[in-house]
Amino acid sequence: MLKPIVAVIGRPNVGKSTFFNAIIGERISIVDDTPGVTRDRIYADAEWLGQEMTFVDTGGIEPSISDDMLSAMRNQAEVAIDTADLIIFLCDLKSGLLPADYEIANMLRKSGKPIILVINKVDNPTKISSEIYDFYQLGLGEYIPISAAHRLGFTEVLDRILELLPEQTEIKEDDQRISVAVIGKPNVGKSSLINYMLEEERTIVSDQAGTTRDAIDILFEHPTGLYRLIDTAGLRRQSRIKDRIEKYSNLRTESAVKRSDVCLIMIDALDGITEQDTKIAGLAHNNGKAAVFVINKWDLLENKQEVMTEILADLKHRFSFMEYAPAIFVSAITGQRIENIFDLILKTYNESQKKLSTTVINEVLSEAIAMNPTPQDKGRRLKILYATQVGTGPPQFVFFVNNKELLHFSYERYLENQFRLNFGFEGTPIIFIWRNRKRDQDLTDIFRQRD
Repeated sequence: MLKPIVAVIGRPNVGKSTFFNAIIGERISIVDDTPGVTRDRIYADAEWLGQEMTFVDTGGIEPSISDDMLSAMRNQAEVAIDTADLIIFLCDLKSGLLPADYEIANMLRKSGKPIILVINKVDNPTKISSEIYDFYQLGLGEYIPISAAHRLGFTEVLDRILELLPEQTEIKEDDQRISVAVIGKPNVGKSSLINYMLEEERTIVSDQAGTTRDAIDILFEHPTGLYRLIDTAGLRRQSRIKDRIEKYSNLRTESAVKRSDVCLIMIDALDGITEQDTKIAGLAHNNGKAAVFVINKWDLLENKQEVMTEILADLKHRFSFMEYAPAIFVSAITGQRIENIFDLILKTYNESQKKLSTTVINEVLSEAIAMNPTPQDKGRRLKILYATQVGTGPPQFVFFVNNKELLHFSYERYLENQFRLNFGFEGTPIIFIWRNRKRDQDLTDIFRQRD
């Protein structure tokens, strides 16, 4: 289930960032008395009474403005309003009700979203100024007085959020669809690839970088299975994000990666592999997603064999942390090798969902240790008591040892290579978790007792 989004909206300097930080429980946003310190939206997750939600801190809204920076801040806030499930309209008792508050209230009403009116800087609940009643004039109903600085009134706000949050749409786990996120730099051919895969123009295709602003889900049936294709906006380097709305697109792309099963990492064969490509691939790897490198625009290359050799060598060098991911050279325009992508998606997905018995795991582990004994330090040797699989997508294994401080990263890499040699796991990362266990017991004695 996707987490509902709660946007914190208001004029500059009413305490939005202070409220946001107090809700989240840590200083994420910059707090300053200067209006306009928070320029971009900042997202963070929170939980209340079992309900998970995502809060969005925004720059202040000045309805009548000409300054470019303030205008950009307003655009950011408007995007947050459009994408929110619920809005907290934060006002300031000390400055009182101002004309800008009326204009913001009108803007929020037009959104059609549930609105909670919260009056900040009520530092003494027993002595509230009568001016607080002026806020009824906004026509938003009952208000909730709080003090963000002193963390007063938060329980009432959170309870009210739970009352007003719309029922969320749940993605059914039993629909057997494989979610595939197509990610890459702008103008690499993501939408063109999806259109060819669908054999129809279901997404916008343009030579202009950044045409796709949001992640688009497309349910699709193919002879190899059922899929949910996710077309995403191109991910730019942060230093090149001049359009504030593009930061929202980046966040949505990251969200698309998190809810995918397989990522198609598209690379422009004409440009070769860039630093930004490595960062995008790292996004899939760090989120534990199965991945396939899709090198596009193959039809536009000369000396194809030479270029292929160079790109494969560069892939191995730059993506040493993702040696498990296969690569395919395609043309999203001519359709060359597009059908083969589905076979790779299905294979990498199945590998990411592979489950192994504890007995088989420990048999391979025992053989690996026999070929290459565990490391030792100052006369103490690492003893691996046993290992067991605890999760899939990606496959996760817990190793119980006598002292995990004795583990060296090179030995962990060795064990990963042995697991891949024996079990496959092509296209998916695998995760090793190391835990200390006090009772000392031989590996062979343990795995013989387990399934």
